[in-house]
Amino acid sequence: MLAQTHDTEEIIERVAALDVGKATLVCCARVPDDKKPSRRLQEIQTYTTMTRSLLSMADRLRCLGVTRVVMEATSDYWKPAFYLLEAEGFEVWLVNARDVKHLPGQPKTDKLDAVWLAKVAERQMLRPSFMPPPAIRLLRDLTRYRVEKLLEDAQIKLSVVAPDIFGVSGRAMMAALIRGERSSKTLAQLARSSLRGKIPALEEAFIGRFSDHHAFLLATMPARVDAINVDIAALDQKITQQIAPFTAAVERLDEIPGIGLTAAHAIIAEIGLNMSRFPTAAHLTSWAKFAPGVKESAGKRKGKNATGHGNRYLARTLGEAVVVVGRTDTFLGERYRRIVRRKGKKRAVVAVGRSILVIIWHLLSDPEARFIDLGAGFYARRTNPDRKKRNHVRELEALGYHVTLEPAA
Repeated sequence: MLAQTHDTEEIIERVAALDVGKATLVCCARVPDDKKPSRRLQEIQTYTTMTRSLLSMADRLRCLGVTRVVMEATSDYWKPAFYLLEAEGFEVWLVNARDVKHLPGQPKTDKLDAVWLAKVAERQMLRPSFMPPPAIRLLRDLTRYRVEKLLEDAQIKLSVVAPDIFGVSGRAMMAALIRGERSSKTLAQLARSSLRGKIPALEEAFIGRFSDHHAFLLATMPARVDAINVDIAALDQKITQQIAPFTAAVERLDEIPGIGLTAAHAIIAEIGLNMSRFPTAAHLTSWAKFAPGVKESAGKRKGKNATGHGNRYLARTLGEAVVVVGRTDTFLGERYRRIVRRKGKKRAVVAVGRSILVIIWHLLSDPEARFIDLGAGFYARRTNPDRKKRNHVRELEALGYHVTLEPAA
């Protein structure tokens, strides 16, 4: 039975699309034809990604009366054009490249890609990616800063035994290696504190082929680590300054088990504070890919309910928070342990990570809201004793027993 829909096809009259590369970009602007209202006019121009050229493009788009500019998220090359056009007052949309794939079998060039993107954009068949406000972007740049660790492996498996090879024990052992000490027993005896309980494993770990060449390379590492620590301290100080206007939100997030100050900073940097972009908590969890995807065809569900790939920085922060909360005597910790028993660790991380995201959404949506832990005994208090009794009886009967229950005296 046919049913009337409420769809209204609205064409964006003046739109532009950019196919952005490292050195150049192709701009396709589409506007109505004043002489033939049913027709569209388009202009395709190639610009360099230098600032002066981008300003010239902005002036041309303004002359054409363009109201919306759409571009794909191509590596980091989109940022100069996006930020400049945004500053010039245009409504700029960043879209996911997977949403605007060209038809298979069609020719593919930069110009054709720009035209296709413009046609899809003018028919409003796209949705913009989440872009935080400028203040949050600055915070994001700081919290995403990472330094690659350079580790020289001469079959010395110290990192397998020691949780922190740059701790007090690890530094002492590496200093001895640099001085020329090669005896695994002597090196293992340099362990301190709790690491002394792993001396046999350390002796095994130091059996390798450490040479003078390795010692030369290793000698630069402590200085590099010290320099990194100085950089980290400077970053922490800068993040503290940048996060100062959002102190109240950080304190509310810090109340959630597993979420510390560092995690709160990273979360705010990734999702911002204005939750109007996500009408409900479900929208936030769906955007972050912490909700199972729905794939159905011909009435049959397909796939394994995989969540897909979302914001990797947010996912990493939430994953670390779940691991921490899983060791706590809290509601979230008990929820994690219950799911691990039934579904495994990977699904437990996603499920509890989603719960944390839902809590975050409510805390950021309502400035007066505060986190209240339901307690590790929440599930036990809600368990129906009769149902639990029936389940145990059923399990025993399945094992071949006749069960008679008598109340305890």
